[in-house]
Amino acid sequence: MIELYLSKVTEGSETEQAGKLYARVSYKQTLSVQDMARHMSEHNTMFSEGSITGILIDFVKCVREQILMGNTVKIDNLAIFKATVEANALETLYDAENDKVASATMGTLPEGAKTGAAVKTVKLLAQSTGDFTREELKKDVKLAWTDKTKAEIAAAKGSAEGGNEGDNTQNGGDNTGDNTGDNGGDNGGGGLPGGGGGAEG
Repeated sequence: MIELYLSKVTEGSETEQAGKLYARVSYKQTLSVQDMARHMSEHNTMFSEGSITGILIDFVKCVREQILMGNTVKIDNLAIFKATVEANALETLYDAENDKVASATMGTLPEGAKTGAAVKTVKLLAQSTGDFTREELKKDVKLAWTDKTKAEIAAAKGSAEGGNEGDNTQNGGDNTGDNTGDNGGDNGGGGLPGGGGGAEG
């Protein structure tokens, strides 16, 4: 089960989201390779925790090796891993004035330079596949609020209901006063002529 909490965007933020509440995932813990190996070993497998740990560590090394060779690694029902780059904006392949060519290297392009290092940095790109695609996750995921958020929602509801009860009580008091005053005035007015008649008699 994935537990959620609500995060409020700063009121002073100059965006449409200012003051709005957005659900965020409350992560419970981070599992290491050793933790996953221990978990896997408890699933009635013939392999020990140590054996699984060694296999996973070697597997990670091999994935990195293949990615650095320019290959894409697809792990069915998990993700497709590959390298991608953040590129510099080059104006030309060759700057004759400075005798510089575009180079397949990493670095920062000096201000005013027309060409040079083509890449700023390299990073890993992971794309979900199979059971980890958005549509598949939506079928199986279970969501709930954290205990803290449940308490905050209950408090907000209680506060609103308390305010409504106070308004209702106040309105009830106003109505009673209005009715008493109006009826009393009418009755008193009706009695006056009779009283006057008695006095005259």
